[in-house]
Amino acid sequence: MFSDFDINFVIFGVMPYVALTVFLVGSIARYERDPFTWKSSSSQLLRRKQLIWGSILFHVGILTVFFGHLVGLFTPVWVLDALGIPYGLKQWMAVLIGGPAGLAALVGGTMLLHRRLFDPRIRVTSTWPDIIIMVLIWLQLAIGLLTITQSLQHMDGAEMIRFMEWSQSVVTWNVNAWVTVVDVHWLFKLHIFLGLIITMLFPFTRLVHIWSGFAAPFRYLLTRPGYQIVRSRRRRPLEERRRAHDARQGKSGPTITTPAE
Repeated sequence: MFSDFDINFVIFGVMPYVALTVFLVGSIARYERDPFTWKSSSSQLLRRKQLIWGSILFHVGILTVFFGHLVGLFTPVWVLDALGIPYGLKQWMAVLIGGPAGLAALVGGTMLLHRRLFDPRIRVTSTWPDIIIMVLIWLQLAIGLLTITQSLQHMDGAEMIRFMEWSQSVVTWNVNAWVTVVDVHWLFKLHIFLGLIITMLFPFTRLVHIWSGFAAPFRYLLTRPGYQIVRSRRRRPLEERRRAHDARQGKSGPTITTPAE
């Protein structure tokens, strides 16, 4: 039954669609249920100095890497041919721009991760999803830098073209897209796999604040309401919670006092 099973088909043929579905549906569901959790939950007031340098390096680096991947992977090959851009030149640009940007993001991410793990006040206010997603992003950046060692062996751009064809085949619903990357180096495969994992975890972590950064200006200008709805997660009425609190404190009698007549 499983004689023809290929893990490459699962990771590079099926998993991208699962990741994108979870990413979109999860983000919409979280916004519908808890719109005010679309934030980064900044710990700036707890320790600012290390946050400033770490945040600048991380965000400048990660944004450069992200948009570099976005443009690099989803620009049709025929556009490069029409503009007369050699594949090798594009590969060199990816290394010379993406390398320093990835290194800056890794250094900044290391500072932010160290701050979150080893500052007692920040550690106690951090959730496990916060820590896990930062560790995964740090690993993704490190693996991405390691892939440069393999890219330098294919400076003709041929390997890069394969990833472009895979990415564009996925978004155009080509079921055989996975075949394109079957025999690439394992570092590239691990880099893609971890990227898909981070995409699936996106709606359930503080990464959703990225949506706010892109959507906030449009929402403010076009759809901002004149009121704010705040929903409480508490199910018991306030008076019942007061009586329970007083019982734990050993108090008796009414919880609300009135002026003596």
